[in-house]
Amino acid sequence: MIEREGNELALTAQTGLLGLNRSSLYYQPLPPSPEEIAVKHRIDELYTKYPFYGSRRITAVLNREMVINRKAVQRHMREMGIAGICPGPNLSKRDKEHHLYPYLLRHVQAAYANHVWGIDITYIRLRAGWMYLVAVLDWFSRYVVSWQLDQTLQLGFVLDSLDEALSQARPLICNSDQGSHFTSPDYQERLLSAGVQISMDGRGRAIDNVFTERLWRTIKYEEVYLHDYDSPRQARQGLGQYLHFYNYERPHQTLGYRTPAQVYLDAVPIQVASPATHVATHAILS
Repeated sequence: MIEREGNELALTAQTGLLGLNRSSLYYQPLPPSPEEIAVKHRIDELYTKYPFYGSRRITAVLNREMVINRKAVQRHMREMGIAGICPGPNLSKRDKEHHLYPYLLRHVQAAYANHVWGIDITYIRLRAGWMYLVAVLDWFSRYVVSWQLDQTLQLGFVLDSLDEALSQARPLICNSDQGSHFTSPDYQERLLSAGVQISMDGRGRAIDNVFTERLWRTIKYEEVYLHDYDSPRQARQGLGQYLHFYNYERPHQTLGYRTPAQVYLDAVPIQVASPATHVATHAILS
């Protein structure tokens, strides 16, 4: 709202009218230090390879390479969105008023396209920083239904990805972790309004979302770790090209060397029939 040039009002007058401190106009946020970037990138590598490692084990491994205490590792993991398998900073602690849902997929195998979706967030490293990637994955076909990349962990990019996915199809069940993005009323209302059952991992159980964890490892080993992205724009271009390759060109061993798109798009679309169908299915899954 501040007009620095071509305005008859001086900056002092403009900030006074808006109730702002003039000194805030000249604040330039400091970029993360090279040391912080290096530590976070190394934590990302360890967590991608060993998603069952908590802060204690990651600290132990890091101390073979550098001097760092567990509190610093915990802080970095929170800021990276991987503390307790939940997004943050300060987001791994859900709002006490937010509703949790049970894990519906124990002993259940995705049987058709749009039977089960998984949604998750991961850390994407840049040469001088990082970004966050959210993706909606169809568990039956391993097809990435939608994805978004952002420089912050605000709720908006998660909702954008979910809206894009729901504009294409409706799953029977959508699974996530217990992070505050996925316990937020805005996220849950979108799914419930679409007639989708909500499933949530057990606290700290990465294995409950194993297909999405495998997707993250594939993306990082085959794309992210092979390229030092210089900018967010370069990251978007690189990931966009890779995810198109992943969906439409990359043969998947567990799919009989077909691509995810072949399995997902060739399947007969199955939409949610009615709320009554959900009640019956929930009873079976429970």
